[in-house]
Amino acid sequence: MKILVVGSGGRESAICWKVKQSNLCSELFCAPGNAGTSLFAKNITITKIPELLKFAKENSIDLTIVGPEAPLVEGIVDEFEKENLKIFGPSKKAAQIEGSKIFAKQLMKKYGIPTARFEEFSESRSAIDFARDMNYPVVIKADGLAAGKGVIIAKTFVDAEQAIKQILDENIFGIAGKKIIIEEFLEGEEASILCFTDGKIILPMEPSQDHKRVFDNDEGPNTGGMGAYSPAPCVTKEIMQEVEDKILYPTIKALQNEGCIYKGVLYVGLMLTKDGPKVLEFNARFGDPETQAVLPRLKSDLIEIANAVVENKLDKISLEWDKRACVCVVLASGGYPGEFKKGYEINGLESLHHQKDIFVFHAGTSLAGCNFVTSGGRVLGVSALDDTIDKAIKKAYEAVDKIYFKDMHYRKDIGIRALKRNTSCDN
Repeated sequence: MKILVVGSGGRESAICWKVKQSNLCSELFCAPGNAGTSLFAKNITITKIPELLKFAKENSIDLTIVGPEAPLVEGIVDEFEKENLKIFGPSKKAAQIEGSKIFAKQLMKKYGIPTARFEEFSESRSAIDFARDMNYPVVIKADGLAAGKGVIIAKTFVDAEQAIKQILDENIFGIAGKKIIIEEFLEGEEASILCFTDGKIILPMEPSQDHKRVFDNDEGPNTGGMGAYSPAPCVTKEIMQEVEDKILYPTIKALQNEGCIYKGVLYVGLMLTKDGPKVLEFNARFGDPETQAVLPRLKSDLIEIANAVVENKLDKISLEWDKRACVCVVLASGGYPGEFKKGYEINGLESLHHQKDIFVFHAGTSLAGCNFVTSGGRVLGVSALDDTIDKAIKKAYEAVDKIYFKDMHYRKDIGIRALKRNTSCDN
């Protein structure tokens, strides 16, 4: 099969790496890709949906896998399906579950899916009046896509007022911030559950935990994600069953009732509260960097799974998992998620090429001659597999120590929360 992967980040590097392992894959393309995806696929420097559609038709692409959220929200699946091309991902309407936080919250409210209490606003005065009477902290979210950075936790009313004005009046998130949600702050431990679904059957992946804040101890601004690990010991078998029964299946059913058959990967970000799991957010695709911690543990053939989703045959698939733990540490450019410089040479990657159970997934990289250089905020995801979380942490950071680029920044505490619970891989 000829496979096209759409996207250019660490998630797409991991998807290309996994797809390349399939005996079903005869040729692999990535659009636009990065310097790392070129190790597994032929990069195609196109990004617009009409160009991708034209390429897929002219090159007889058998299956397209969409990595990032933007083309899904823009309707790439609908356009490909109009031309009878097989594509893995939700429709434009179904992708609203990520494209609009207000859509997602209203859906959950209507169908009784557990989430934080919320109100929505489009102008700052009424939002500020509402925030004045809230208990703090509160969470303020831009409605639209903001590359994982559109969430602000306000510890005081002064913080909330500033955030509201920045989003609604100063347009710091552009069109994504035309509307906002103000919601109660949920306490507990976070976890990420990704699942494959064909709109009827749901196959959950192994749970993971992301680290959103840029600095150790969960300090600093939110990022797209500074690292992840899987499994997440906080997600017990009992909690996983509760998530399936009260969140995953009700969400798929709710979307169906609203006229969307959701197909692809559904990602749910959870807060495990004293009252049970509650939804923080939905994503309409593989998470990033969770994918870099989950896919190395997936033994099953990703192409077989994707085909089953597209063809409504997911009931014929069972997932096989590596029992070991995987830890991914993101190496970022200094200054990220704010301003940062590009073009710094990356050293040390060659020392990791043949190291067993260590995977370096490129995100913001490009080639300058024969050298890898930085080209984005999140530059690399260094993942390691080992028998326990603590061993995987040690192995990942030993690999990180061999890599260097100017102003390189990374968190030193990825996976530490898991150690406080249980160093075993077994949930």
